[in-house]
Amino acid sequence: MNQRLKVLIVDDEASQRSGLAAMVSAWGMTPETAAEGNEALQKLNEFAADVILTDLNMPGLDGFGFLKRLREGGDMPPTIVLTAYGNIETAVKTVHELGAYWFLEKPIQPSQLEVLIRRAGSHAELRSEKRVLERNLVYKGSLGEMVGMAPRMQEIFALLQQAGPSKACVLITGESGTGKELVARTLHALSPRRHGPFVAINCAALPETLIESELFGHEKGSFTGASERRAGCFEVAQHGTLLLDEIGEMPMLTQAKLLRILEDSKVRRLGGRTEFEVDVRVVAATNKAPEEAVSGGHLREDLFYRLNVFHIHLPPLRERKEDIPAMVETLIGDMNRKHACRVTEVSSEVLECLDRHRWPGNVRELRNVLERAVILAGEGTIEVKYLPAFLQSRPAMAGVAAAAQPAAAVAAADDADEVKFQIGTTVEEAEKGLILRTLAHTRNNKTRAAEILGISLKTLHNKLKEYGSHELGIGA
Repeated sequence: MNQRLKVLIVDDEASQRSGLAAMVSAWGMTPETAAEGNEALQKLNEFAADVILTDLNMPGLDGFGFLKRLREGGDMPPTIVLTAYGNIETAVKTVHELGAYWFLEKPIQPSQLEVLIRRAGSHAELRSEKRVLERNLVYKGSLGEMVGMAPRMQEIFALLQQAGPSKACVLITGESGTGKELVARTLHALSPRRHGPFVAINCAALPETLIESELFGHEKGSFTGASERRAGCFEVAQHGTLLLDEIGEMPMLTQAKLLRILEDSKVRRLGGRTEFEVDVRVVAATNKAPEEAVSGGHLREDLFYRLNVFHIHLPPLRERKEDIPAMVETLIGDMNRKHACRVTEVSSEVLECLDRHRWPGNVRELRNVLERAVILAGEGTIEVKYLPAFLQSRPAMAGVAAAAQPAAAVAAADDADEVKFQIGTTVEEAEKGLILRTLAHTRNNKTRAAEILGISLKTLHNKLKEYGSHELGIGA
């Protein structure tokens, strides 16, 4: 935890109280003591205990009565019961019926007690953070760094709160730019692993020859160029969360090895002879429909079912435009901190422009637009003049793309961000029209166009070569 744990010790024996208080203090925690339950309840009015240690057999209000009063009052701190008269029946009653966190029989092992107190303190911190998040959901429509009052986003927030504290695998789907990594980070922040590492790896960005080394690590000499032992992502993410982005791009053989790791939590480095256990929560993401990836032979069916314990599908920004004002406010705050600017608001005309756009690049595109606007404005209000030209008006289709498309392929659209195909258009013509129209939208930014289209940059270059990009006036 970020601050000293506060521990309330309740015991009728003065020597026990002082001894426990000395141990707790030596562990870097702040102790407070009480001789019986009523005194402890009074102390709690002044001392906001993170963890309570209590005896059961005490004069006045005993441990049983004390636990009942705590439970009736609600918001009960994690309570560890200490007694010299313990048995299984008592343990079950105090832990399950009265809501105690744990049960220890005297004499107590100090090392065991310290571990229990720290675990109980982490449990209390997580519960406190959960209450803050719940308040934000009610009043601000936010969960961590995620913002959204749209019904579909509220459903996602509810699912995140349920799935976050668990160890279960989660599969996140949605178009490029919808915020899949942000969802994974929110899951990590909501889990008991939040103080551990968060590691993300893009399976599509790594060549097939390197992906297993990145994931599982390798031993020295295991392949040409392996001059030393290297830890893989599973080792680096120990006691944390591992995001496998674009899981459908992972080679099938690697998928089989991943499935085995998910089943038995053991990893073997490339070239290694022994396996070692890992404690890692795996979250996977893809911008493709996983069922289609399975049927198309890109994703193992058994791996899909193993990952799909929780499925979170992010809607595109165009389907939740009511969230744009709140997202703008949050993103402007981020950009002010990043670029040392003092922008306070956006004009109503800017909000109208943002609402009119269809956002093919989703939240990522909105973030880039606002980052540019914040830098240009510097302070005060963002006006329409600080937006990119394609947002300020609704221009006709760019000349390069219009001239390049077959007459039968693309019809005039009412919305400059829409593409309409006439009946009789071939698949090849439709694909060509969509690619060139997207390039026009991004002002020939091929990396951006590839992200919007959901294809690799290499595939986009190959397509442009097929179309004769030099003849079209587009640099390959």
